[in-house]
Amino acid sequence: MAMRLAIVGGGLGGLTLARILHRHGVEAVVHEREADRAARSQGGMLDLHPESGQRALAEAGLGEEFRSSARPEGEEHRILDPAGRTLVHHTPRPGSFDGRPEIDRTVLRHLLLDALPSDAVAWGHRLVGATPRPAGGFLLTFDGGRRVECDMLVGADGARSVVRPLLIDAPLTYVSTHVDLTIGDADRRHPDLAEMVGPGNLWCVGVNQILAAQRLGDGSIRVGISLRAEGRDLDAYRSKDALRALFDGWDARLVALIDAGDDAPTPRRVEAMPVGARWVHQPGVTLLGDAAHLMPPVGEGANQAMLDAAELAHELVVHPDDPDAAIRAYEEAMFARVQPIAEMCARVQAMMLSPTAADDLVRFFTRRPAEPVGQ
Repeated sequence: MAMRLAIVGGGLGGLTLARILHRHGVEAVVHEREADRAARSQGGMLDLHPESGQRALAEAGLGEEFRSSARPEGEEHRILDPAGRTLVHHTPRPGSFDGRPEIDRTVLRHLLLDALPSDAVAWGHRLVGATPRPAGGFLLTFDGGRRVECDMLVGADGARSVVRPLLIDAPLTYVSTHVDLTIGDADRRHPDLAEMVGPGNLWCVGVNQILAAQRLGDGSIRVGISLRAEGRDLDAYRSKDALRALFDGWDARLVALIDAGDDAPTPRRVEAMPVGARWVHQPGVTLLGDAAHLMPPVGEGANQAMLDAAELAHELVVHPDDPDAAIRAYEEAMFARVQPIAEMCARVQAMMLSPTAADDLVRFFTRRPAEPVGQ
């Protein structure tokens, strides 16, 4: 009987794993808590790195589809100070895919979903428990009482992974507060803001806080406010008046990004796992992406999740009769790869929300002009 492989989480990492395995004739079912692919917004855009995200898409056989859907112009980025003065303005070579072209998260997820059989994703499956079976494998229990047995379990279920406690008890550290707003149909409704943001990313950097905006492929602008971690309740950031007060004295054109938001602000706590966190190998179960190594969101999370998926898929294909050997090989390589990246992400996160962030970021981008930091 074929191995029953369950992937929990239908984000970019879980779907990439399922797609690459499917290409090699290995069946896997992705259990996703959302009701369908359109159940919620998938966020803004991300830049796919050649050595990680783009490599994974090539392994998935979706390189050409990515090039057709990506937006090289989205690599343009500007850094402003609170007075509205431009500190850095990077413009990519028109039409170039040499760097890290941007792609909307929703578009990328659709590419992966469209490349999978319709029965490869079980929608509306929110995992509430995973119990090891005496004979090996796991019994998965989903919200509503549905149960599924599997021989191998991959936790690709994000920051608050339900699978993670099977392997490691890793406390999450509160690293920042992030607030999102969306400006729809920006070119028609707010042409002045659309021109200011441009086709890519805009960061307005103050003391311990950032007001950022990025253009999405559908013409909308995603506005993000990043603040240092503090004890205030998230409800304190749910009104535009409260956000305006945070940017009192900033150039009015920048604050207008808050006013133009279509709906009420959406705040969230940004958390991270301890750098270097690893677990003792256990048969039949592993983690990838944020479930394995939750890092501050500075441009590496999705890329590393997709590379995790590609490397795990490779090991499973190379060791078709020994999934335990495949998991061991994947985990050791992943731990070694991720630790320096997690250390870098922690340094960049601290740099971006510091009193000297503007000067630090100017030096960062002057040294690495083609490597923008993600929201």
